[in-house]
Amino acid sequence: MKTIKIGLAVALLALATACKYGDESSENAPADQSETKAMGESGSVEMAGNASKTNIPERKLVRTADIKFKVKDVAKSTYAIESTVNRYGGLITNNNLQSHISEVSRTKVSRDSLRETTQYVVENNLTLRVPNRALDTVVKAIAHEIQYLDYRVIKADDVALQMLANQLAQQRNAKHNARLADGVDRVGKKLNQVADAENNLLGKDEQSDNAAIQNLSLQDQVNFSTITLAMYQNESVRSELVAIAKTPGDYSSFGLEIWDGVKNGWFILERIIAFFVQLWSLFLIGGIAVFVFRRYLRKKPISISN
Repeated sequence: MKTIKIGLAVALLALATACKYGDESSENAPADQSETKAMGESGSVEMAGNASKTNIPERKLVRTADIKFKVKDVAKSTYAIESTVNRYGGLITNNNLQSHISEVSRTKVSRDSLRETTQYVVENNLTLRVPNRALDTVVKAIAHEIQYLDYRVIKADDVALQMLANQLAQQRNAKHNARLADGVDRVGKKLNQVADAENNLLGKDEQSDNAAIQNLSLQDQVNFSTITLAMYQNESVRSELVAIAKTPGDYSSFGLEIWDGVKNGWFILERIIAFFVQLWSLFLIGGIAVFVFRRYLRKKPISISN
């Protein structure tokens, strides 16, 4: 009987302890739920803030064109391209028109003159800046001047993320400079600390300025596309008669003048022979015609008999 009473007492004590623990758990549960909810909301807000910072910005394209081609006349094509660029509000930043001489030969034709023959190629390298919206139109207008296309390369690079990175760097530097400037004001009269802080502040200002200038440069490249042209034409030949300058000491004796006359006469004879050599086909046709006439077409004389 005593054992039964002890067992009932232990059971009642355990039941009371369990009820108390359940009441404490029910009281703490709402607090835990509210804390978990608050943490979830703060996490959502933080994620939303990060998402707003990492949104992909609008595309900013730097477009370029690199073209090499042959034209009929480099000078005339250059004038036509200049007019096209001006018409669409662009500008020419480089215009390098020049002739490359490949060979020069000089032949003496008389005592006091010679013929100079020059073989050369005209080329022009241009750099154009045109509004981004007019790039395709200007390239199509240039195509009308092309006789032979070596290559045409058109690129479009998106610099939006690079510009965003520069902008964020400026903002970070601005906040850092504000804190640094405030610290310099409170540092006191210690010259070494002030000098170090000022140098640090100057370096951050320079970084911020470089980021701003780089963004301005990128924006200019976005607004105005760059076209690089390399034009050339077929090889040209220029021939002219050049006088040989004579000084009083250059005049020769009578015998040398006679010799010069013999050489000039020989030059004239060479030209005459060269002229008749060019007519060899006519002489050949004439010879064949005479042969056929004498061999087949000439009538035999009729004999008169008594």
